[in-house]
Amino acid sequence: MVVMVFGNVVLRYLFDTGIDVSEELSRYFFVWLTFIGAVVVGREHAHLGVETLVSRLGDKGRKLCMVLSDLFIIACCAVFFWGTWQQAEINATNYAPITEISMLWIYGVGFFASLGLGLLAALRILRVVSGRMSEQELRAFAGDYSDDAAHALRERLE
Repeated sequence: MVVMVFGNVVLRYLFDTGIDVSEELSRYFFVWLTFIGAVVVGREHAHLGVETLVSRLGDKGRKLCMVLSDLFIIACCAVFFWGTWQQAEINATNYAPITEISMLWIYGVGFFASLGLGLLAALRILRVVSGRMSEQELRAFAGDYSDDAAHALRERLE
């Protein structure tokens, strides 16, 4: 993506021309990169959060908040998946102006992101309900990122 954009800038600056395909593809790659990044960050539990209330709760309260937030995430993912599904037929018949690829390849990233984030949230709920949630992960959920908690969480995720 960087090579395509930089190459296009150099071509436009030096030769007053550019490669139209690289401009279009770099935009589409950026969309996919953003949503793939959201799933990766979700796997690492690194999304933004407000721990003001959660940090004051005990273990049971933290687990309840974790389950409630994950249920909300699953609901949002379901809405996102359904919206992508509703638009799929329209996007499949629309084509990009330069590359002429189906726009479903671009907007279909909604399927990947909603399924990926929803599955991660469902698995975390299962870990909480089954009692397999580690104390370090629970502390990290509450905003305790001390070296011991962060190190143990990284080891657990690897």
